[in-house]
Amino acid sequence: MNKPLMAKATAVWLVDNTTISFKQIADFCGLHELEVQGIADGDVAAGVKGFDPIANNQLDQIEIDRAEKDPQHKLKLKFNAAAIGEEKRRGPRYTPLSKRQDRPNAILWLVKFHPELSDGQISKLVGTTKPTIQSIRERTHWNIANMQPIDPVALGLCRQSELDAVVQKAAAKKAANGEVMSDDERRKLVSTEQSLAADPEPRLPTAISGLETFTLSGDPRGDEEEDDRDPIIDADSFFNLPGGGDEDEDDENRQP
Repeated sequence: MNKPLMAKATAVWLVDNTTISFKQIADFCGLHELEVQGIADGDVAAGVKGFDPIANNQLDQIEIDRAEKDPQHKLKLKFNAAAIGEEKRRGPRYTPLSKRQDRPNAILWLVKFHPELSDGQISKLVGTTKPTIQSIRERTHWNIANMQPIDPVALGLCRQSELDAVVQKAAAKKAANGEVMSDDERRKLVSTEQSLAADPEPRLPTAISGLETFTLSGDPRGDEEEDDRDPIIDADSFFNLPGGGDEDEDDENRQP
């Protein structure tokens, strides 16, 4: 372990009980120098009880004396054999209680948009168990009807760099196996940085005004218009006027 336990409380104790510089305390506790200055001013870590690193076997008094005499001296954490291998602990990552209810939605998003990821990769990415992932894959989860796919990065369950690294690893594995990927699968295996850096794909217009009925063989409506064209009608046939001879005959028949 490179940093002490309860780093902020340790910084409070060092500020109150030593004359070590803020820079030395910040480097030792993994804090920012301004944060240590805020502890000294009472603006940061108000009410936090100091954690004695000497009594808790994290520092030697000799190391503190050296740091007080030499402002350039860097505090070294006391060797603890029991702490070897703590950073390489395997298993799902810790998820805060406030975000655990969002994990099923994140798993559903990963299963839907990145089916190439294994259960182990998803488990390490969002901090869950393989039976939970399997139930969501098979849609047998007890709350599957109320779940919605949400990006785990947006939920704060993982960083975008971690997601990109897992996706790139899956892409390399799939390419090594010689599997043929579709266009949709290839887009899913591209990281966010590569996707933003890529040129936009040209898109064809769905409809162009005035060219919907364009043809090289002429206007197909020409023949139909000729067939449907009304015959020429003269004025006499339109009004159906009787001829002059018929009127004369009717007049003769009316005379006594």
